[in-house]
Amino acid sequence: MRVRAIIETGKNLDYDIHTDDESLGFMLLGQGDTIEEAKADLLNSKEEMKAVYEEAGESFDFDHLDFEYVFDTISFLKYSPFSLIGLSKATGINCKQLSHYVTGYRKPSPKTVKRIQAGVTKFAETMRNAVLV
Repeated sequence: MRVRAIIETGKNLDYDIHTDDESLGFMLLGQGDTIEEAKADLLNSKEEMKAVYEEAGESFDFDHLDFEYVFDTISFLKYSPFSLIGLSKATGINCKQLSHYVTGYRKPSPKTVKRIQAGVTKFAETMRNAVLV
């Protein structure tokens, strides 16, 4: 079973990951200073929940529980390997404005989130179709 795991930036600019699939009957959480630490903590939560189910004599196929990681905008901007200048070129959004999102000073509006998504998607398509000689 594949469930969505949302990566978000916490108030202390650390990372939180949580599942949002209500059909599971439980929620898994992970936290860390880096996304890798938060993912490891999420996997640890999965193992802890597996132990709880086994102890209660309940069954759930935890071995086939897989995660599709999705980012909130701020986490994506922080995690992205691209510079703010590069993201600014791809999205058409001012570098200083992007910086405010990364530092948590401001949150992007839904309209701005769409602009970022569209710019990143267009850039990814361009790179996917690039041919080097």
